[in-house]
Amino acid sequence: MLHVLIEPAGPVVRVTLNRPDVRNAFDEALVAELTAWARSVQVGTGARVAVLAGAGRSFCAGADLAWMSKMVRYSHDENVRDARAMAAMFEALDALPIPLIGRVHGAALGGGAGLAAVCDIVVAAEDTAFGFTEVKLGIIPAVISPYVIAKIGASAARELFLTGVRFSAARAREVGLVHVVADEAELDRIIARYATEVQTAGPHAVAAAKTLVARVARQDRAAAIESTIDAIAERRVSPEGQEGMHAFLEKRKPSWTP
Repeated sequence: MLHVLIEPAGPVVRVTLNRPDVRNAFDEALVAELTAWARSVQVGTGARVAVLAGAGRSFCAGADLAWMSKMVRYSHDENVRDARAMAAMFEALDALPIPLIGRVHGAALGGGAGLAAVCDIVVAAEDTAFGFTEVKLGIIPAVISPYVIAKIGASAARELFLTGVRFSAARAREVGLVHVVADEAELDRIIARYATEVQTAGPHAVAAAKTLVARVARQDRAAAIESTIDAIAERRVSPEGQEGMHAFLEKRKPSWTP
């Protein structure tokens, strides 16, 4: 059985974690399948936006108990190998060249909350439970921390990482982990609206904008100024930039618009 279902629907790809019996908890197979999909995505091959969801009652409840029972017996080197695979998955998702929209419901705990952090847009059901619960097990939210801290900041991370407390979708929105909180019945409608908006934008420009956010966030101001000057100059002379600007001036839709 596939642990991750990939369902292309024209320009929108639905990626569903498919282990509902264990609330879509991570194991080696799920990590490998999600990594392979993320690494396969390219701009200009049809997919314009991806929706990451979970089958059944929850989005993702973190690590699988059976997987954790094996970790208890791992050596340091085996734990390094295991953590490296998990880190590669989060890196591949974070670097996805198309927007990733998280459809979050039920629970997003531990690494599941980490998945929300690598989504560009997160739409969550109002009764979703979030939590960076690793410290409750005597471990830490290590491999997800670069993405979570980039999303919610160090102050909120201190509170939530150190206590391991579960928190509401409203609190997740307050700290920036979630963008929209709604009744679960409304999630797909809201996500469809976002997907439509993405498709009115140039696909290469969207990919470049995503890269821009990540780059500027880690640069000092002087370096950011120089890199952004180069970035806008490059986009203006690109075929897509030329098409977009000409379409605007000619009062027509650009070629990439559905």
